[in-house]
This record gives sequence, structure tokens and C-alpha cells, in this order.
Amino acid sequence: MDAREVVDAVKDWLQSERLEIREVKDHQNIMHLHVRYPPTKQGHVFNVVIPKNRNLVLVYSITRVDEGQQSKMISHNEEDSGGWETWLHEARLHLTQANLDWVLHVGKKRGDNLGPLQAFNLSRPIWFDGLTQNEFMHTMRHVWLSKLALIHKIKFGYGPGTGKPGPVDDWIAKKAQKSASKGGVSGKPESSVDMDETGGFGRDFDPDEWA
Repeated sequence: MDAREVVDAVKDWLQSERLEIREVKDHQNIMHLHVRYPPTKQGHVFNVVIPKNRNLVLVYSITRVDEGQQSKMISHNEEDSGGWETWLHEARLHLTQANLDWVLHVGKKRGDNLGPLQAFNLSRPIWFDGLTQNEFMHTMRHVWLSKLALIHKIKFGYGPGTGKPGPVDDWIAKKAQKSASKGGVSGKPESSVDMDETGGFGRDFDPDEWA
């Protein structure tokens, strides 16, 4: 299949599963969709992207860690920095063993200690020569279950949180850098950054509803 055939096929597969999709204006990619997955009102945002000059479809989902959970992570770090580093190490191993690409956004160091886990991005590419409906839908499911496992791990260790997404230092710095590059005057960075990939779907999500 070529890229245009893949665009049509992916949209058909998503619609056949009754998944809500939104097209995103994105000049850097041939296709960029926001998909509600799982198909419930508690579903999260999944991004489905076909990059230009690449023969692949990328499925990814970004999650911000709750403000209250971040606060408890900071306390854990202050009381037992070795224990916190072990927790992060185990999270990285879990994601690597899950056969995913991943990025953990960890907050700026506080003295000699690492900051809290502020957000994570899980992704998996599918190249066109291996793309089928079965492979695509199992990739969506695989990213979701891996994401759910980490959500459960965070909730078990650091409670349910306050219901408010915490700050993400990497995004604040990126936004400030982008503003500066446009010639704007960069002031104090905002304490919270609203990213399209994490807004909208899934704000009332309760991981206890999923097994």
C-alpha cells in the first residue's frame, strides 16, 4: 500500500470499530488523527500519524501525571531518593519489556535528587509492509494496556491524586523556547501547559473500571 491507501484503510478500520476520530491540521505529516480509545466516554486520546517521507504509521498516546501524585513522588524522593530512583528504573524496564518506544518526562532536579514523573509518551510504529487491520488494532490495544499498567502502578504507589494534571517542565521549557524563537518576550513560564494530545478525552478516567 502507498500512503494514500493507508490513510483510507486506517480511517475505515477505526470507523468499523466505532471509534471517534478527529482530523488534526498538521503540515509535518500526511495524516494526523486524534482517536478516542477505548470507545467509551472515559477513553483517552490516541494519536495516529503517518509522517512524511516515512513508510509507517505511528500510534502514540501521552499522559500527564496528576498534580497530587507528583507531590507524593517529590516527598518519596526527599525521604528515600534511592527508592524513588528504583521506582523509575522499574518503570523504564516495564516499558522496555512491553516492546514499546517510550519517553518519560521527569521533572528538573531538586538539588541532587531527580524530580517527579510528570508525563509519559508511549508509542509503536507499524511499517506499511506489515500493516493489516489485525496488526493495527492490536497495536492500539497494546499501547493502551501498557499505558493502563503504568497508570495503575502510579495510582498504587502514589494515590488517586487531586484530579488536576501537574506541570511538565519539558513542555514549559519548549513553549518558552518556541516563543523566544518567534521574537516574543519570554516571561515567567506557565505552571501548566495544555497539550492537544492530552486534553479532551479521558479527563474523568478511572483505571479501576478496567481490568
